[in-house]
Amino acid sequence: MQLKTDSTLQELLDVLIGPEKAKQLSNVLVVDEELGKESGTKVSRAVIAQALNMLLFADLIERVPAARKYVQHCLAHNRTVMHDHGAVRTIAMEGMGALPAGQASITRILQPLGYSLKGLYPLERLKMTGRSYAQVEYPEAIAQFFISELHPERFSPEFQEALGRIVSSSVDPLTHEAKALLDELESSHSLSVDQAAALLPVLVSCFGRQHGNISLADYTVLLNESAEAAWISTEGNVFNHVTDRVEDVDALAEEQKALGQPMKATVEKSQSGRVRQTAFHAAQVSRPFLAEDGSVVEKEVPGSFLEFITRLSLPDEVDGKKVLDLGFDSSNAQAIFKMTANTKT
Repeated sequence: MQLKTDSTLQELLDVLIGPEKAKQLSNVLVVDEELGKESGTKVSRAVIAQALNMLLFADLIERVPAARKYVQHCLAHNRTVMHDHGAVRTIAMEGMGALPAGQASITRILQPLGYSLKGLYPLERLKMTGRSYAQVEYPEAIAQFFISELHPERFSPEFQEALGRIVSSSVDPLTHEAKALLDELESSHSLSVDQAAALLPVLVSCFGRQHGNISLADYTVLLNESAEAAWISTEGNVFNHVTDRVEDVDALAEEQKALGQPMKATVEKSQSGRVRQTAFHAAQVSRPFLAEDGSVVEKEVPGSFLEFITRLSLPDEVDGKKVLDLGFDSSNAQAIFKMTANTKT
């Protein structure tokens, strides 16, 4: 829906990214009607959660050419994007500098926004664990977060040492002022418009790379054992991908292949058959590395990507209503992770 011009969500987006970008974003992204018309001097936690997801979606679209082309195609053909979930990768180890270890760096933000744990997904082949979080008031309408944690203790000592050298310089972008606002949001479930506008840019900055320079030697050690760890070393906690929830992911995949988009060759199907996923291959991005002689060398590595998902309803109704299967599938997830491993599967 088109946001009301006097809605708090529209006001926040106008202030934070400017009216022109805000209009384009609200034109392409589906926003629940109730969220789109909320107005007044206070902003609910649900609207702040929606705004954060829209800002993170916009950030990924700027970084991923294929995703930007897809959004432009949608706008040109009067189609919308239903943002289903965003994915973040973290490292479950101590010694992360000032940054909390693992998913805690993200969940401390999500909890005040009304998110709760929805599912736990062992990713054994990757030596990781995935968890999904849904916003309790609008679980189908506001995008979920899929947070994965890498377990360094399952890798070689050399790997652990290299990873430790990389992440020990991590900073914590969450300021004292932002923490105080999150505490207030958690207790009252709302903030003033000005408070929300001050908080949101800090929250967006938490979805970035928080550690310093990487040596090419350490990166190579990580890459030899885990493409996922290597990805985190260059990209940090940025959205690994955002996801468009579509009616028919198979038809969408064929359409995008015909348009020349870098589509994954196959569509993944969950064990239940209710969740089907595919994706574009990751964008290639140039990142600086420190060589042994101290010079800086540029290397092309995988960046982020756009995913597509079709969700069917659960077989049993809830309170007399059909509800979507908002779950994930470990096998599907591990196949999607390959999008950043420079493979063509």
